[in-house]
Formats: sequence, structure tokens, C-alpha cells
Amino acid sequence: MAHILVVDDEAPIRETLKEILEYEDFEVSLADNGEKAWQLIQKNDFDVILCDVKMPGIDGMELLEKVQAFRPEIPMVMISGHGNVEMAIDSTKKGAYDFITKPPDLNRLLITLRNAIDRNNLVTETKVLKRKVAKTFDIIGETPAISKIKETIEKVAPTEARVLITGENGTGKELVARWVHERSTRASNALIEVNCASIPTELIESELFGHEKGSFTSAIKQRIGKFEQAHGGTLFLDEIGDMSMAAQAKVLRAIQEGKITRVGGDKEIKVDVRIVAATNKNLLDEIEKGNFRMDLYHRLSVILIHVPTLNERAEDIPMIADKFLSEICEENAMQPKKFTPDGYRALQDVNWTGNIRELRNVIERLVILCEENISGDNVYMYSNPAQRGADPFGVVDEYKTLQEFRDWAEKVFIERKLVQNAWNVAKTAIEIDIQRSHLYNKIEKYSLKRR
Repeated sequence: MAHILVVDDEAPIRETLKEILEYEDFEVSLADNGEKAWQLIQKNDFDVILCDVKMPGIDGMELLEKVQAFRPEIPMVMISGHGNVEMAIDSTKKGAYDFITKPPDLNRLLITLRNAIDRNNLVTETKVLKRKVAKTFDIIGETPAISKIKETIEKVAPTEARVLITGENGTGKELVARWVHERSTRASNALIEVNCASIPTELIESELFGHEKGSFTSAIKQRIGKFEQAHGGTLFLDEIGDMSMAAQAKVLRAIQEGKITRVGGDKEIKVDVRIVAATNKNLLDEIEKGNFRMDLYHRLSVILIHVPTLNERAEDIPMIADKFLSEICEENAMQPKKFTPDGYRALQDVNWTGNIRELRNVIERLVILCEENISGDNVYMYSNPAQRGADPFGVVDEYKTLQEFRDWAEKVFIERKLVQNAWNVAKTAIEIDIQRSHLYNKIEKYSLKRR
């Protein structure tokens, strides 16, 4: 149900419009002056604002300018009993969707409102689609490690060199692969992704190279594999370290010869693909264990790009957090929120074992559960709810002895107090009522470090 705000200083007009619009299944809010309307606009999401031009205090034209600066996507329909051509032109120049004279023609008013709502929906959908496309390819950060990655991509992308991307889960290896593709000469063709860890060993060859009809029990029709789908473009082999040895041999042959053979077939098919691979494993260790082919490793690792963990680039966290914050607020149609200075510091002090992926999940949680200003206490409470009382027995069950649990509780308590006091040891010692020398001993005992 569309929500319409009617702003008019004449009570009979407000009530009449409210009655008509509610009969047409609109939700209606009323304001008798510009000041009250502005307060409602800041707190609510209206689909259309129907506003009188002449009002005491903040008049309609002034309110129009404020709305255009605050939420320009909200269509405003101006109404006036003193309307003339100049006023109509002036209002549309300032961003009004339409101008209607009093008394309004009911049919024209309803058509105008519905058209305004349709346009607003299209604008919103377009923004969402553009944001989904744009944000996919953002590598955010200014630390030396991230700057080096960006510089390497700019040099390597235009070439045909194969790239191996390493890093822990959630660090953004897929984004690096997308940047390589989007800045390559193959950008107009497809980027085909294969998660080698999610495909059963017996199906990986069919997934990569395709199969002929009848080649095995469930092969009821011919299948085109990922290599053929990526012809002329880029093939991204994610979690390459989990690929079976048999599939590795075929991938190596495809890279060396530029040819593949479908499962159950005997015809060689030429393929022109650029390989970008990624893994969270140390492939040199896997080679020593006999789990990965050395010749394939050397084929894939022409260019090596290592993506650091989020903990290793904590200086980038405020920038990444701000981007996620604005994206999530917009996706959920919520008023913009922001982190306080101690909120940023708290984010930087969290141990992000899940890296970027975990950070985004936590920020989404904070957006939903917190008020406009997100503080350090909010971050501490919601960054790891399992350890903040959501499941206290789950925490207790992790420890076998009382002393182990006491040590954990003491470590968490001291670390939290240090973060709250910006790692001012003297102030923290006074606050928690222990000697400063004892606090230093505790910091050393639990290997506490300021990130």
C-alpha cells in the first residue's frame, strides 16, 4: 500500500483528500504546516508528497527544496488555489513531479499520484540494480597491501597471463578475479565461475568439460562444460586446491593444448580461455603431501596475488564499514546510520576470523538492531553474540576446568576495558581496581595486543 503525505494548512481540504485517498486504498498521513511535514518526512518513507504551495512558516516551495536535498527520489505534487503558469514552471524547475490547481480534478489527481508512484518504484528498482552491479567489483582499501593488489591487477589484467589468487576464506579473492576480468581485453565476454570445493569429485570433470548424452547413467542429454562456456572469456577456478588429481590432469592438458574432450566423447574441442584460480590452501604444502600437481601449480601461478586478512589491514575497516553501512541501509529502506569514533575503534579491535564476509554480516546485524549512531558498545555486543550472553552455556561447554573458564572470562573482560579506554593502561587499571603492574602482567599473560 502506497503511503502519501498530504500537507495543507486548511483542515477541510486535508480531511477531504484523506477520505478520498483512503477510499482508493492509499495510506495517508497529514500535516498542517511545513515544519510538521518536514519532521514526518525525516522519520518516514513516503511514496508521494501532496503539498500546498501557500502556507505560513515553511511554505510548499521551501519544503520542496528541502526534500530535494534530503530525498530527491520522493515525488512531490504541488497544489495551489492561486496557481498560475509561472508558479507551475518554477515548481517543476525545482524538482516537483507535477502542479495541480485547487480545487483539484479528482481523476487527474489520482492518475498523477499513481504515475508518480510508478516512477518512484522504477527509480528505486534501477538504483538497486545499479548498486548490485557496481558494488560487486569494488575493492575497498588504501593500505599498502591493497594498493599493491590494485597496481598488480592494472598491469596484469590486459595480458593473457594466468593468475593464482591466495588468501583466507572471506578475504575477497573473487573480487580480485572479477577485477582481473573486467580490466582485461576479454571483458566483453563471459566470466565463468566454478567452485571446485562444492562439486563432488565424480562430477567435477563433467562440470568442467561437459559430457555426451549417455556417457553415464544420469547423462540424459549433452552438457556443455565450463571451459566451453568461457570460450573467449575468463574461467575462474575457485578453491582449486580441492580439485581431484584426475581432474587436475585434465585441466593441465586443457591449459597446455587449448583443447578439451567431453566426458564420454572422443572429439577434441578447441577452447580459448584465460584461467584465474584461487585457493585458501598453501598449494606448496599440498604438493608435498601429494594432493596437488606441481606442474599444474607452475602453470597456474604465472602471477601470484595474495589477499591479506582483514586483521592485517585494520586501517581499511572504517572505509569498508561505511560502504557496507550505506548499502545495507539503502537495501532495507532505512534511514542512514553512522558509526561513532569508538564504534570504528571497536570494529578494528574485533578478531575477524571470517574476514570481509563476517564484517558485512555483523554490520547488517548492527543496522537492524541499533539506533542511528552505532557505538563501540553496540559493536562489542553484536559482533559475537554467542559470547555476549545469547548462548551462555555454549560458551561454558567449551571449557573443561573452572580455571580455564576463569582465564577466558578475565581475558575478555580486560581486553574489553582496554578497548573502551583506548588502551590507556593507567586509566583501565584504576577503573577495574588493580595495580598497573598487575594489568601489564595480565596483558602479557594473555598476549593482548592493540590492533
